[in-house]
Amino acid sequence: MKIAFRAVYPAIVLFSFALLSACSAHKNTVSNKQARKNNNTIQKQNREAIAGYTPYTVTSYIERFKKIAVKEMDLYGIPASITLAQGLFESGNGNGELAKVANNHFGIKCTSDWGGKSYYKNDDRDNDCFRVYNNPEDSYRDHSEFLKRKRYAFLFELDKNDYKGWAYGLKQAGYATNPKYPELLIGVIERYHLDQYDKPEGEIQKIKREDRVLTEINQNIGTEKKDSVINTTPSEKLHNVTSGDTLYNISKRFGLTVDELKALNNMPDNNIKIGQKLIVVK
Repeated sequence: MKIAFRAVYPAIVLFSFALLSACSAHKNTVSNKQARKNNNTIQKQNREAIAGYTPYTVTSYIERFKKIAVKEMDLYGIPASITLAQGLFESGNGNGELAKVANNHFGIKCTSDWGGKSYYKNDDRDNDCFRVYNNPEDSYRDHSEFLKRKRYAFLFELDKNDYKGWAYGLKQAGYATNPKYPELLIGVIERYHLDQYDKPEGEIQKIKREDRVLTEINQNIGTEKKDSVINTTPSEKLHNVTSGDTLYNISKRFGLTVDELKALNNMPDNNIKIGQKLIVVK
């Protein structure tokens, strides 16, 4: 699914990203007539909220959702700054159609196991199916739940105030296809000082949180729905960067050239860091 990052600042308005919440649609094909009828029903059900809607600014959006983002951070370890930045991006500062009508702040599509209401918009395909939530809080919670997948498991081992690690890790895990995604995310966080809502945790707290979240992720394995855009990279095709690794010695180890290794991982330069997972098999 390609998501346009809108209204945060002009330089990123035209960028689009493949969000892996774009799993297989709940309803694979609907006619334009069916989509209009469904959307009219949703709009009527939410007419009071839509009529009373007050447009957000970046500042008012952050003020409205910062406590929710912090709550999700404390539960799961996702930096509040990351959640807020993605919410700003995907919802057009809370002013996009999906946010206003469907309370969907992260552009999460329907999956085959989605039993809730749906809203249709043209995206990858005509009349793509998006999830409808009762309130924005449910959208924020579903965003956290979506990240509790095997491909993102290594991110929960990061410190919960490591927004840079999360930004690069999300790209590495396949959350977005744009090679500038981490820099754009970090740029918004630093521009609006969203990292002020992140907070460190003690070693024991971190261990307990990791154990709890990783246990939940392991329980989810086998129930995850395959992505219709990009499949998860098998673990046997990944190399975990350790101390002393360089792109050169990794490439030689797996019979690749440095350029091939960089291309496999959409890397703009030769920089790597310990803990990074690199695709090493074509």
